[in-house]
Amino acid sequence: MKTKILILCTGNSCRSQMLQGWLQHFDQINALEVYSAGLETHGVNANAIKVMAEAGVDISNHTSDHLDKYQAIDFDYIITVCDHAKENCPWFPSKAQRIHHNFTDPAGATGTEQEILNIFRSVRDDIKAFAQTFIASLYS
Repeated sequence: MKTKILILCTGNSCRSQMLQGWLQHFDQINALEVYSAGLETHGVNANAIKVMAEAGVDISNHTSDHLDKYQAIDFDYIITVCDHAKENCPWFPSKAQRIHHNFTDPAGATGTEQEILNIFRSVRDDIKAFAQTFIASLYS
């Protein structure tokens, strides 16, 4: 039976999408069902797609989904990746273990295109490190 994971963010456009991509990438034994959702849906951010592709992870087919879509799934883990989602996450009728890590929101980055991409890359790398640690904890 696969471990079911929901990654929750405010807009389901950057951080949750990147974490979903990393967890699926690192799931070498196909033991996970990974979903991401938002309290709102903002569409998958083009810069998130771009920097993940640079790292060899394709999230271009991901969709920005509302949390309501997954209410009937009995998750093992719910990972919130922003404080707003943690504070506003509705009650889930499940035994899910909740994990929280607030990542910087790259969607709010300003500056030149290169400066903005560098912020996305930094967040991508922070999320990658979190994903590696999380995966290791599942298999230890």
